[in-house]
Amino acid sequence: MKDFIRADQLFSLCGLNCGLCTMRLGGYCPGCGGGKGNQSCAIARCGLDHGGIAYCWQCGEFPCARYKEDEYGSFITHQNRLRDLEKARRTGMEAYHAEQREKCGILHFLLENYNDGRRKTLFALAANLLELEDLREILERLSDKTAGLPLRERAGRAAALCREAAVRRGIDLRLRKAPGKSEK
Repeated sequence: MKDFIRADQLFSLCGLNCGLCTMRLGGYCPGCGGGKGNQSCAIARCGLDHGGIAYCWQCGEFPCARYKEDEYGSFITHQNRLRDLEKARRTGMEAYHAEQREKCGILHFLLENYNDGRRKTLFALAANLLELEDLREILERLSDKTAGLPLRERAGRAAALCREAAVRRGIDLRLRKAPGKSEK
């Protein structure tokens, strides 16, 4: 979108954790306001109309009706957008970015060492939806039990640990598409 440029490429205007998006990781998306290739976005237009705010919480109308469908996602889950915006506002962007950078590192580690070609979405969802302490525990448990295993077995173990952590938190690690939208 013309004139929509952002310095923050880890966390979008609307609360998506762009640094944990499979499209961005694959080089298919520059991120929210990342320059060439931006998709037209109603929230970006809204942000520009509200004086070029950096995050939706800075708007006097926040949270608006745009957050009603947060249970769905696109290439990245929208489930925690509102929660993540509130967390970033409460803790401050420096602390929020530090946590996101660590989550990005964990996701990259999982993808490089435990992805058998079928786990990218699962690992990205886990990095987005699980707490940092859960992800740290998963890494600790993996290092103890997967040394020397073939990739397929390592991937299965990592996926099982992610699912176990999600069950403990009552989280579903499936990307939910809006009704009528198919997954590509």
